[in-house]
Amino acid sequence: MSRDQRVSHNWALLFAQRKSETLQQPLIVIFALTPSFLGAALRHYDYMLKGLQEVEINLQHLNIPFFLLHGDPEKEIPAFLQTLNAGLLVTDYSPLKICRKWKTTISSKIKIPLYEIDAHNIVPCWLASGKQEFSARTFRPKISILLSEFLTTFPDLKQLSYPLPTRSVEWNNVSQKLNTDPTVQPLSWLKPGEKAADACLETFLHNQLSFYAEKRNNPNAAAISNLSPYLHFGHISAQYIATKIQNSDTGEADKKAFLEELIVRRELSENYCNFNDQYDSFDGIPAWAKETLACHTSDHREYQYSYEKFAKAETHDQLWNAAQLELLTTGKIHGYMRMYWAKKILEWSETPRKAFETAITLNDHYALDGRDPNGYTGVAWAIGGLHDRPWFERSVYGKIRYMNASGCARKFDVNSYIARYSQQKLELF
Repeated sequence: MSRDQRVSHNWALLFAQRKSETLQQPLIVIFALTPSFLGAALRHYDYMLKGLQEVEINLQHLNIPFFLLHGDPEKEIPAFLQTLNAGLLVTDYSPLKICRKWKTTISSKIKIPLYEIDAHNIVPCWLASGKQEFSARTFRPKISILLSEFLTTFPDLKQLSYPLPTRSVEWNNVSQKLNTDPTVQPLSWLKPGEKAADACLETFLHNQLSFYAEKRNNPNAAAISNLSPYLHFGHISAQYIATKIQNSDTGEADKKAFLEELIVRRELSENYCNFNDQYDSFDGIPAWAKETLACHTSDHREYQYSYEKFAKAETHDQLWNAAQLELLTTGKIHGYMRMYWAKKILEWSETPRKAFETAITLNDHYALDGRDPNGYTGVAWAIGGLHDRPWFERSVYGKIRYMNASGCARKFDVNSYIARYSQQKLELF
């Protein structure tokens, strides 16, 4: 278990249990904990480890032992499999380069079958499309035609018929083995784990979904689901969410708007990372975007800020500062404001390449849902024109789509948004 850290609605675990029953062999779940991971801070490890504690408890009810391995997965997993004399290995899918590298190395070190199951997407990423898609327009019909096959309900997990004695992880000692930034403190407003994820979904279904289509781009309207951290850590299944949305009695416009984000846009991000190894780099953006940004790299920038100034929300723009403070204090930025946040980093950085690096680093270090295809794709869209088209040419941006504060003010009360987070700065710094 790596990316999809849950027991319910998990195709990888269901497949592993089916194999266990067929072969009449016991099943063990392992998680390899690396001491550092792509800029993740204490905030992210705390959230993840609390979710894994719930995984362990839920597995115990099924007579399935849970093992937490410490160290490099490329070394720890093959060694652990050898001590067990394991018969096969099942893993969940991720398009991230580091995860693909782990699996390639592990597969070269073991002599048993290795199965990879996409438990994260509704349509398995490699079936949704065989190439990097140009945009949502080209991807939507491909994935839509497959939904009738893959958007199904889940079978139940069964209590294991061939159990091994369960054991308990010494969770109190786990944090001592981490090598991560302790200054990015854990959050308390969003509880981790399957149970909390399901409660968050129910709250959204009953309280916010009915005005999602109209108000989702208003950061003051509380119309969003807050499910992205749960989806990132795999505490809840996107497929399960989609079936719940489909079966709700909310208006079709709201359902359609949410499912577009959950299925089309989210799985388009998976497609980008799967087929473009430079997804986390300026080099991965479309050729037309590189060309137009290169033409404007030497343009005069009225403001320029260092990474440290961006990180501490010390720009001249109170609206941007509020978005960064939202990230620092809550571990997220409202989706509409995240676009503004990234585009202004482009406008106020020395070069487009440096802007891309700054946005990725900030997002991965502070956002609960950082280090994710959605985040990499979002930055590549805002700064590098990914899945977009050329717009009217202007200074610094070239033909990249432009955003400004006055446009935000036409959509929502920016002063209210700024006021909500301005006090946070005094408490942080």
